[in-house]
Amino acid sequence: MSFYTDKISERLGGKMFSKKTEAYKFAKIKKAKEDAIKMHPHLSLIDLGIGEPDKPADIGVVNTLSLEAGRPENRLYADNGIPEFQEAAAKYLEEIYGLKNINPSTDIIHGMGSKSILSMLPMCFINHGDITLTTTPGYPIISTYTRYLGGDVYTLPLYKENNFYPNFSTIPKNILKRAKLLYINYPNNPTGQVATKEFYKEVVEFAYKNNIIVVSDAAYAPITFDGCEPLSFLSVEGAKDVGVELHSLSKGYNMTGWRLAFIVGDPLAIKVYGTVKDNTDSGQFRAIQKAAIYALNNNEISLRNCERYSRRLDLLVSALNEVGFSAKKPKGTFYCYVTIPKGTKSGIIFETAEEVSDYLIRNSLISTVPWDDAGAYLRLSVTFNANSQAEEIEIIEELKQRLLKLQLIF
Repeated sequence: MSFYTDKISERLGGKMFSKKTEAYKFAKIKKAKEDAIKMHPHLSLIDLGIGEPDKPADIGVVNTLSLEAGRPENRLYADNGIPEFQEAAAKYLEEIYGLKNINPSTDIIHGMGSKSILSMLPMCFINHGDITLTTTPGYPIISTYTRYLGGDVYTLPLYKENNFYPNFSTIPKNILKRAKLLYINYPNNPTGQVATKEFYKEVVEFAYKNNIIVVSDAAYAPITFDGCEPLSFLSVEGAKDVGVELHSLSKGYNMTGWRLAFIVGDPLAIKVYGTVKDNTDSGQFRAIQKAAIYALNNNEISLRNCERYSRRLDLLVSALNEVGFSAKKPKGTFYCYVTIPKGTKSGIIFETAEEVSDYLIRNSLISTVPWDDAGAYLRLSVTFNANSQAEEIEIIEELKQRLLKLQLIF
């Protein structure tokens, strides 16, 4: 037994920590990919599982970082952010989402990525026994930290029958009495669904009625197409009184590894977050914040991404439907979310999305992400590596041919 075995916190499993055998979903996928590549050394991997941009940051962003990185004033701790970034963020919110009356000095604070912000928000509001309401399938961080603090999590499944929106009417009264936070994410990962003003109005009404704080994760907010304009939760009347919103540079501006996001909302809520953040980290490198200012001031970067993802989704949806899937192009994100096949003509029967995902990797070297939380679905991302439109067409055609060879039944 290790010296540390009986000292591990109960929130991590205590003495049972090292005995846990459940593998993290993406660790399983990684292992399956490694095995499949060995089994099919002459077949290239078609990776539709990656949920991050395939292009590097814009050259203007990179050049700004290069210019700012060596400046003496940028060596200092950033703490809760630099005013220039907050001002650029407020300007961006007004220009892209129509948000007015955002005070950059009191209503905005940066974070080292949305993940970091989400991990801190339960520290701001959750006491032992409080409940976080969260949509599922979805990003687990706010739920994980709620449990770390002795809180509970109540999941709201995103069913196709409800257009991948949560159904608030199904929440028991005893849950509502203890609920403190509601986490929503639109455009949604993994379903690709986008929010409407009507939906956000429903959320605001629900939050007021039940005295619940809304956390709107808008990481994919800039990635919309086919006439769907970017929409902020805070654009709805009353939303700022009951909720905060997170915006990220990762997805829309190809800055995933740069780790920069910001939270916007009511000054008191932002001050509370700032207090926790001030005791957690010393802020993102000032030069990165200044490079992000360039990005926020040049929205054509995001628009180019939207054009590429839209084009690739057109190709992917067409190919999937030719194979037999029932695929529909989303209006946001870079994900296509499809129900799984029933099996294969050879007699294989699929019960879960995880089984299908594993089968596709091992037999055709096609990587996807399975979701079995609210029905059995595969998430396919169009962030695969391709250097031209011609190469995009080739990859999707190869995908179609490999799927056809599997003789899937639906």
